[in-house]
Amino acid sequence: MAEIISIDEKRLFCDKEKAVRMRKRKLLAVRKALQCTQCRIKCEKCGTQIDTGELEQTGISLKLRVPYRFCLGCSEEYVDFIERLKGYGDSDCYWHNESWMKSWQAWIEYRSALDQHTKSTEFFRLLKDLEESETNQ
Repeated sequence: MAEIISIDEKRLFCDKEKAVRMRKRKLLAVRKALQCTQCRIKCEKCGTQIDTGELEQTGISLKLRVPYRFCLGCSEEYVDFIERLKGYGDSDCYWHNESWMKSWQAWIEYRSALDQHTKSTEFFRLLKDLEESETNQ
């Protein structure tokens, strides 16, 4: 006769599996929110590696306080975006049109939403849950 499987043991096994899957999802959420979006060596907009010496030589960081970590190209575009919002901007960059402005505005809103998410009480609760699960293991 086949072995009889205890329903309590099966439920306990399933609960443990579910807890492991949930922990992996939580870790992935934290990793995406903190590690990937807060990387210090890559441009926040395009993802290329940042050469901080190049930025200092051009004086971009002095020209405008840029609240993001950008590569040289994205820094120049951000400065031009801000200048265009003020009614100025580089007229030689004819491709910096209305749709370009919309894409920059959308990216800034996206970054703002990510920042708000990582500062939310729910995100702090997630961090606390992970911390507690680490101490319980």
